[in-house]
Amino acid sequence: MILYYSGTGNSEYVAKRIGRAVDDNTVVDLFERLRNRDCKEMYSERAWVIVTPTYAWRIPRILEAWLKKTKLSGNRKIYFVMTCGLNAGNAGKYLKDLCMRKRMQYFGCMTIVMPENYIAMFRTPSKEEAVNIIQKAEKKIDETVSRIQKKLPFPPEKITPIDRLSSGPVNQLFYPLFVHANKFYVTGECIACGKCEQVCPMKNIRMHHGHPTWGDHCTHCMACICKCPAEAIEYGKHSKGLPRYTFPKDRISI
Repeated sequence: MILYYSGTGNSEYVAKRIGRAVDDNTVVDLFERLRNRDCKEMYSERAWVIVTPTYAWRIPRILEAWLKKTKLSGNRKIYFVMTCGLNAGNAGKYLKDLCMRKRMQYFGCMTIVMPENYIAMFRTPSKEEAVNIIQKAEKKIDETVSRIQKKLPFPPEKITPIDRLSSGPVNQLFYPLFVHANKFYVTGECIACGKCEQVCPMKNIRMHHGHPTWGDHCTHCMACICKCPAEAIEYGKHSKGLPRYTFPKDRISI
């Protein structure tokens, strides 16, 4: 069974691409389960494949918390596939530890470079740039598919001291220092559609007098700012003038 969480579409694409290639029709979007904190047991006869974005060189904490609480029964093998803008650091160490606690067999972590969506800190790509990055990612996706089809673990990736630092101390500091909604605000372009409220996995956005307000439980998925149809949401000064990134479904079918 393939489970995925996706903020702006990269991990959704990779999950569905893997599902088609390995002939696994059970591709499950975890959005509603995460949003509603639904931790009911799940069962799969096939190996589990978790597809997720990379947040601060680890899997998102919202997903990690869900995995800790949710019993995955049946097959004990579990693969992780992480989409990222550059790399996933030493995320595999923490995933292996998680699997040990869940008494599951860790079958490795594959990282796939996809278009950057973290508009709060980095430059997001134009649509043409995004398409080129996705096309380059296909070879790594094919390698991922091949390993799963052959029931082989993913090959270990070379880990540097910087990777260890990024996924360890930097991750621990990054969340309290940077992962908050204080800098989000809405401009006069807002059309009061409520899309931002609907796409927030944390239920952290509420419409107030026709405009969004943010609470204290942001996970920095960037869904609200990137999926706003009017591009009426900004993140401080950094997002101004940058293209909003969502997976280019009009150019590459999911």
